[in-house]
Amino acid sequence: MNARKTLTVAFFLVVLGVGHYSMNAAPVVRDDAHTYQGGLEWETEPSTAFDAAQSQDKPVLVYYWATWCTYCERYDKNHYRNETVRAVLDEYVLLAVNIDEPGNGTGLVRQHQATYPPQHRIMTPEGETVESVEGYIGRDELLAILEERSEEAT
Repeated sequence: MNARKTLTVAFFLVVLGVGHYSMNAAPVVRDDAHTYQGGLEWETEPSTAFDAAQSQDKPVLVYYWATWCTYCERYDKNHYRNETVRAVLDEYVLLAVNIDEPGNGTGLVRQHQATYPPQHRIMTPEGETVESVEGYIGRDELLAILEERSEEAT
């Protein structure tokens, strides 16, 4: 093998090696550990969430999110990890629905026409929607809505 062929083969081996390394070093955005849900306990089964809401007499906060959603990442960092927000969220049963893989949440996605993330719905334990929050809003605005609607939704 001449030097030119050797360099060509070496070049492609380096490119493949870099590609393989970058694929394995990149963050995995499709597993359950990468959710943009602030480390909170969210139900993923709507029936379980609504059963819990009825038994605890709490409203349900439905969060439509996706792994690729940069605004969902902002909710994760700026809202759900904030202690004041977390205290208010204790008044709710939390239900997270990944719009890319809604599973049993498909009916809710259709009902709310949740075609893009992030979106929130505040619902009664019986499934009536009392508030819709579409897109990203500031922490204080979300906090005010959560506080105002929790009484109305129970």
